[in-house]
Amino acid sequence: MSSRGGSAGLRFAVLGTGESWYFHDLARAAQHLGAEAIAVPFTELRASLTPSQRGLAAVSLRAAEHDLRSFDAVLVRTMPPGSLEQVVFRMDALHRLAAAGVTIVNSPRAVEIAVDKYLTSALLHEAGFATPRTIVCQTSHDALAAFAELGGDVVLKPIFGSEGRGITRLQDEALAVRAFRMLEQLGAVFYLQEFVAHEGYDMRLLVVGERVLGVRRRNPFDWRTNCSRGAVAEPFDLPDSLAADARRAAAAVGASIAGVDFLPACDGKLYAIEVNAVPGWKATAAALQTDVAALVLEHAAHLAAARRAAGDGGGEESSR
Repeated sequence: MSSRGGSAGLRFAVLGTGESWYFHDLARAAQHLGAEAIAVPFTELRASLTPSQRGLAAVSLRAAEHDLRSFDAVLVRTMPPGSLEQVVFRMDALHRLAAAGVTIVNSPRAVEIAVDKYLTSALLHEAGFATPRTIVCQTSHDALAAFAELGGDVVLKPIFGSEGRGITRLQDEALAVRAFRMLEQLGAVFYLQEFVAHEGYDMRLLVVGERVLGVRRRNPFDWRTNCSRGAVAEPFDLPDSLAADARRAAAAVGASIAGVDFLPACDGKLYAIEVNAVPGWKATAAALQTDVAALVLEHAAHLAAARRAAGDGGGEESSR
C-alpha cells in the first residue's frame, strides 16, 4: 500500500476516547496516509433541530466544536456504558448522521445488531452457521431450568459486552442459583450457552471489506480465548473457505469491518461464537505484522467515495 492513497486529504471522526490505543493507532495511520483522525467522545454528541424557511427542520449534529457532517467518514470505535436514554440518543444520532449522507463505519444498524449477543447468535444460526445451544430468559427460575436443560455446564454472558468481560462458566447448581438470583435483582437478561469443549484455542478472523486477516488465539491458562484474558495470538494458514465464512458471518449482521470468532470443538464441529462490529486488532496487527489501522482507513475512504459517487443521501438509513 502506498503511503498516500485514496485516504489523502480526508478527515475521519473516531467515536471513542482520545486516550485509547486504537485512536492513537488510527491517528498514526491517518498521518501516514496524508489524512486526519480526530477523537470524538460519545458523551459530547449534541443534536439540534432548527426550522428552516420552508418549514423543514435543519439537523445539526456536533461534538464539542466539531460538526460531524463535515467529516468524510465517522468510525465507531466504542459504545460506552450509559443509561437507556443515553444509549438510545447516541444510536439515534448515528442514524441521523447516516441519513444526512455521512459514511459511518460500521453502520448504526450493524452496531445495534452486533452489540446484542442474542440477535447476533440468532442471525448466525439463521445464516446456517453452527452455534452453541443457547437459551435467553429473564427470571432466575427460567435460568435454572435452562442450566439443567443445557447439561449443567453453561457459559453465562452479559447480553451486551466484549473482550470476555462478565463471562462466567457455571458447573455447580448452588453457585448457579446464587448467580441467577443476584442478576435477577439487577434486572439482567440471562444469556446462557452450553459449554463447548475445545482444544484451548479459537480463531479470530478480522474482516475489513473483502480482506480477511486470521490469527489463532491460544490460552493455556483459561478456557476463555480472548487476548485481554491472556491468550496469545499466532498466525496460521487461513483457508479460502474459512475466509469466505468470515465474510458471510460479517454480512449476517451487516458489518463491513468485523471480528468473527470461530471455535473448533472437540466433537469436530466449527462453531461461530461471535461477530464484533467494533473489533480490536492490536494482537492481530502484531502477530501478522500488518498495519490494520491503515486498512481500516482505506476501507472507510473507499465506502465514502462510493457513497459520494452514488449521490447517496442516506439510503435505508434515511427512513429512521
